[in-house]
Amino acid sequence: MRDNREKWTRFRIRFIGGIFILLLSVSIARAFYLQIYEQERFAHLAEKQHLKVVQLTPSRGAIYDSTNSALAVSIEMDSLFAEPRNMENLAAAAARLAPVLGMTKEAVEKKLHGSRGFVWLARRLTPEVAAAVRKLDIDGLGFAKEPKRFYPNAEIGSHVIGFTGLDPEGLEGVERRYDSTLLGNTGYMVTERDALGRDIGTRGMMMKSASAGQSLMLTIDKNIQYIAEKELAAAVESSRAKGGIAIVMEPHSGRLLAMANYPTFNPNLFGKFPQQALRNRAVTDSFEPGSTMKVFLIAAALEEKAVSPNDAFNCENGVFNIGGRTIHDTHKYGRLSVGEILKYSSNIGAAKIGTRLGPERLYGYLKGFGFGAKSNIDLPGEVSGYLRNKSQWYGVDLATISFGQGISVSALQLATAMSVIANGGSLMQPFIVEKIMDGKGNVLKSFSPTSRQRVISPETAGIVAKMMEGVAAEGGTGASAAVDGFRVAGKTGTAQKADPVTKGYSADKRTASFVGIVPADNPRLTIVVIVDEPKTSAYGGVVAAPAFSAIARQSLCYLRVVPNQPLKKRPGVIEAKKDEPQVATAAEDTEEISPESQLQDGLTMANFRGMSMRQVLQLMEKKGLNVRLIGSGRVIEQSPPPGKRIHQSDPVWVRLAPSA
Repeated sequence: MRDNREKWTRFRIRFIGGIFILLLSVSIARAFYLQIYEQERFAHLAEKQHLKVVQLTPSRGAIYDSTNSALAVSIEMDSLFAEPRNMENLAAAAARLAPVLGMTKEAVEKKLHGSRGFVWLARRLTPEVAAAVRKLDIDGLGFAKEPKRFYPNAEIGSHVIGFTGLDPEGLEGVERRYDSTLLGNTGYMVTERDALGRDIGTRGMMMKSASAGQSLMLTIDKNIQYIAEKELAAAVESSRAKGGIAIVMEPHSGRLLAMANYPTFNPNLFGKFPQQALRNRAVTDSFEPGSTMKVFLIAAALEEKAVSPNDAFNCENGVFNIGGRTIHDTHKYGRLSVGEILKYSSNIGAAKIGTRLGPERLYGYLKGFGFGAKSNIDLPGEVSGYLRNKSQWYGVDLATISFGQGISVSALQLATAMSVIANGGSLMQPFIVEKIMDGKGNVLKSFSPTSRQRVISPETAGIVAKMMEGVAAEGGTGASAAVDGFRVAGKTGTAQKADPVTKGYSADKRTASFVGIVPADNPRLTIVVIVDEPKTSAYGGVVAAPAFSAIARQSLCYLRVVPNQPLKKRPGVIEAKKDEPQVATAAEDTEEISPESQLQDGLTMANFRGMSMRQVLQLMEKKGLNVRLIGSGRVIEQSPPPGKRIHQSDPVWVRLAPSA
């Protein structure tokens, strides 16, 4: 009996011991699982419970023009936050903060009551406002550095550069197209919280600043951009037009030196401008090209030997019936050569050349010049224009497309196609970004000129360019596009706009244009000027050609391109006494002097010190000086000094810097 009792006792001890060992083993295994396998997850959960992470706005890389002048930069500014749990009297704090922040007391108090832990009160304060808040010395307030996008040149190049939102996400232009490239890494702010979720205080705060993204260098030259914008605005305003577009391109490379739209906007204050003013219409809008299409028609016909330069066509005294439709010329012409059809812009002559070329070949060449397809420029929102397949051309379509009706193009397509004539026959890929760089200025990627295809032979391009010189010569439709000292080749265009109500052409709305190359004998620039719905005159030779001339003259001066044609001497001016009118000697109006003699005589260096970039460019134009601009802001240094004579070989420059 006793042995049985001892056996039972030993069994119970062993059983209970086994249970303890089992439970201990389970506990050890569980602890091992939690502390080893699940360590990272639980550490993260614990961190989330006692740490609060506030994301900071990422910084963006800078955008520069081709002269390395900043077009868009990110500057660090103070953002104000509050920790209401650490503030004694929220109503009193709101009353003191409201006038400094430009808010109502109720609005500030509502924010403070909206969160017990952390709340943003104002983002990206100006230095003056941030200093005023600091002087208030209110407990529970703190500052974090956040970047703000700033555009130092305001309106200049705004449609190309674009702008960003508060995120800051690129919303338009290069800012949008290269958003992922420009956008840097997000910074953050970390504060500790107690077991009840209350912020312990700003003393324990950890911060990581946002890092900047990569930077861009554009092909745009801000000085040529300014010239294009200034002259485009003058053309639109003087003709009381709805708007306008101007493009300046290097024909041999496809680089865009300027792309202007009017009306324009300030990207620093983009929210104050209507939506239609923010659109880069040089790439997003299309229009009927009108008579500018005759250039490409004749180039195709010459290349295919459907016509020769000496061929002549009967232009029917201004009235011609074809395919049940009557085509008119603005003047009554008899027989005109191919060059004269271009010079006088005969629709009837163009229709007859188109008929001889045929739809198959004309369509193929229009596609070859880049019409009806996107150029894939590195800007958002590009349209392809409208070019119906040749199988859908009926009746009079061949004739009307020959002089630019029934087809639509963008201003960029027109500039790229005209560059084919300028560069000897190659369709170049247009581009706006030259380099991608890191924060230290090291080049990560560069973009070089690319030929998409050969369209016509150099011989044909030369013949057409020579014909186009007649357009800008005396008696041509674009005589006002002439540039003193240079040969100009171009073409005027006037096109009716579609009426959305009648589904036909508008009776009074027109698009006037001029597209050309300069100097014609050694092209440096392709320039397109479009004026939308001018009121004073519907003709491109009247409203667009003068703007072309002004942009070309100032741009060539800025690029230090020496005139190679006789110059018309400017009228002399007799210095007048006070209150006496100035008298110009008109006898010298037609006197011509060679560019060589002008360079031999030399020019006098003006005093540019203290001037803004706009004032420098205006004085350059007035004095006929070729001056290299370095930097931005106001002139702090110049070479040579004021009053010194300048000759062709002299380096002439001014250095600008921001005002202190």
